[in-house]
Amino acid sequence: MRVKMLSRNPDDYVRETKLDLQRVPRNYDPVLHPFEVPREYTRALNATKLERVFAKPFLSSLDGHRDGVNCMAKHPKSLSTVLSGACDGEVKIWNLTKRQCIRTIQAHEGFVRGMCARFCGTSFFTVGDDKTVKQWKMESPEYGEEEEPIHTILGKTVYTGIDHHWKEAVFATCGHQVDIWDEQRTSPMCSLTWGFDSISSVKFNPIETYLLGSCASDRNIVLYDMRKSTPLKKVILNMRTNTLCWNPMEAFIFTAANEDYNLYTFDMRFLESPVTVHMDHVSAVLDVDYSPTGKEFVSASFDKSVRIFPVDKGRSREVYHTKRMQHVITVKWTSDNKYILCGSDEMNIRLWKANASEKLGVLAPREKAAMNYNQKLKEKFQYHPKIRRIAQHRHLPKSIFSQIKEQRIMREARRRKELNRRKHSKPGSIPFVSERKKHIVAVVK
Repeated sequence: MRVKMLSRNPDDYVRETKLDLQRVPRNYDPVLHPFEVPREYTRALNATKLERVFAKPFLSSLDGHRDGVNCMAKHPKSLSTVLSGACDGEVKIWNLTKRQCIRTIQAHEGFVRGMCARFCGTSFFTVGDDKTVKQWKMESPEYGEEEEPIHTILGKTVYTGIDHHWKEAVFATCGHQVDIWDEQRTSPMCSLTWGFDSISSVKFNPIETYLLGSCASDRNIVLYDMRKSTPLKKVILNMRTNTLCWNPMEAFIFTAANEDYNLYTFDMRFLESPVTVHMDHVSAVLDVDYSPTGKEFVSASFDKSVRIFPVDKGRSREVYHTKRMQHVITVKWTSDNKYILCGSDEMNIRLWKANASEKLGVLAPREKAAMNYNQKLKEKFQYHPKIRRIAQHRHLPKSIFSQIKEQRIMREARRRKELNRRKHSKPGSIPFVSERKKHIVAVVK
């Protein structure tokens, strides 16, 4: 008679401390679990279908402006506060929790061209068509007090954009040139210029705070160093760049929104070609803003849609649109990484979820575990044709759908023409140019 001894090693199942994870013995032998993959595939398919069923990203509309929303700014300390400026010179401060306007200021005559909040959140700056830069208190005036700016600077030309330094009492404006201002002075500390065209936007780098970038109407993106008081280098593209946004996690990366329907993510050390070309819009891209994680960004376009792009992907993962939404001029990603705000031509600010199917509110532990499990399953089977087709399908407005179709035909015709040229030319006479380098004209240092 043979006796098999049971031997158990406590190291296999006993935790060393209470904080350790419970050890779960698991046998990965496929013979013991013959239906594991088909079962997981079915669960992944169901999870993907349910994600599309529950994808309802639109939350609310903040209406109150009497003209198109031209610019927005986030409060650096408060998640629930956002500022917006309109084409009639009106500035509104919104409470996102109550979803209502808490204060209205008649700031400028003509358009509010740009606005930004001070890094401490006590005040904010606006620039407008009336050639003025105004600083306002963030708090409402006391009872009986007049609604007046703290400081007003009268300039010589129209200012088209403004941005505040992330750590110091310094801000930059752009227009005819880039001016760096000290908050205590009425004349700029230094003026930076490279070329003669008007500059549409200026942005400080959130990490290397002495760096700033600007976009000019002569198709340039120029980088400046505040310490040297001179431009560093510039890249010239085929078409004009409307605005740029720095990655809040990677100091050298920025994304530019261009008139040629694309967005370009550059590494400022190697401007010869962009890191990624993001192609999905069918009209000029007007604004771009990064998520606080630096992994994704949101873009607003003249084609009446908002798209979310992963930084390393050329195609968007999400597109938001409504029947009433017109040309989207400005867009912001909130600092808690959960919501997206967009301001458009028809006087509305819309609030969207950053993840279309995300459930808002408190989740039960089992619910959270089930969601994490489903997410991992979707990642595991994401390249399976059926799951991929369901996950990528989006309903688009007829105008966008037909333009995508038209552009596909044009792209195919260009490719065929180039192929025929190469076929009937001397070998090597027509070089292959990658998609990344097609759009760059020159880099000047």
